[in-house]
Amino acid sequence: MSVEATATQHVVPDRRPPAARDPFFDNAKLLLVMLVVIGHSWVLMPEAPSAFPAYTFLYAWHVPAFVLVTGYLSRSFTYSRANLRRLMTTVVAPYLVFETLLAMFRVAVGKESMGSPLYLDPHWPMWYLAVLFLWRLATPLLTRVPQPIVVAVVVSLLGGLIDVDLFDVSRATGLLPFFVLGLTMRREQFDWLARARVRTVAFAALATAFVVAAVVAEPLSTEWLYWRSSYDAMGVSVWQGMSSRAALLVVAGVLALSALSLVPRSQRWFTPLGAASLVVYLCHGFFVKAAQYADAGRWVRLDEVTSFVIVTGAAALLALALAATPVSRRLNKLVDPISTAVEDTPGILPPHHHREHAQHRLALHRNHPERF
Repeated sequence: MSVEATATQHVVPDRRPPAARDPFFDNAKLLLVMLVVIGHSWVLMPEAPSAFPAYTFLYAWHVPAFVLVTGYLSRSFTYSRANLRRLMTTVVAPYLVFETLLAMFRVAVGKESMGSPLYLDPHWPMWYLAVLFLWRLATPLLTRVPQPIVVAVVVSLLGGLIDVDLFDVSRATGLLPFFVLGLTMRREQFDWLARARVRTVAFAALATAFVVAAVVAEPLSTEWLYWRSSYDAMGVSVWQGMSSRAALLVVAGVLALSALSLVPRSQRWFTPLGAASLVVYLCHGFFVKAAQYADAGRWVRLDEVTSFVIVTGAAALLALALAATPVSRRLNKLVDPISTAVEDTPGILPPHHHREHAQHRLALHRNHPERF
């Protein structure tokens, strides 16, 4: 069955044991969160969007691919008490903690002004947890409506008419089709993407996209790739905006699936690190901001190409370091404070909420297949 055929189907629950971890998704989460860190590190090079095709190429698909994987891992979410409790402990709690810590860091160290309400308007990488909260709450509804992909595309196109900063609703609607695509896909379809012929086509699609990015990098406004601004803010008419976003949905979807096609399916040395994707995502911003405050970008202008390679390599190493078990286990006390407190202080919450022993859970629900 083709991937496209899922657009007209309701979600079919996976038959895999709920406690099984799939190496493919751990590999995908690590590689994609590493790309997120790399993309954010390029803020040290102000000219990156126009000077380096890699920026336009990366932003065209890496966030949509991350959203797609998150959608697939959200398939079993229901309005059960256990799921709602888990939503509060693994999404809302870390959002409140890291929104606070990052704001304090930016004000105290960087002397920045927040400029927008704390918690209501997510700052920098915190947007993902805000929209993930909204997507998870909508999941039971999205899995029951007819033609969920069509509905999501319509919502995305209409979302360009509004400009809502509250909980980054504009970005939640813009990226919704990729989340729903993940919801509607089945594991066998990810296996289909791994076929030799499909991988050949996927590699060709990504290579072509990189060449095209070299041409459009300068004239194309990268704001389109952030999925957050209204058509009016982009300076285009409604019909121009809708047609542009529709085309971008297709391009980003194809490239995201192409990238996932090339992700290794088997256990690799880095596979266990994929369980630390949330730790990497939430913690990397402090390092990037620290480098920015230290004016690390001043030497970028001396040799842009060399600095681009160095910054990219350093960002990849940072992601691996944060994902390493000794580091992620300790940082998880901030990333998942409620569950950590419950484990350390039995009796705070009902017994079924307690986690497995620390040596099994490490820092990240290692045995929970939905862990983002």
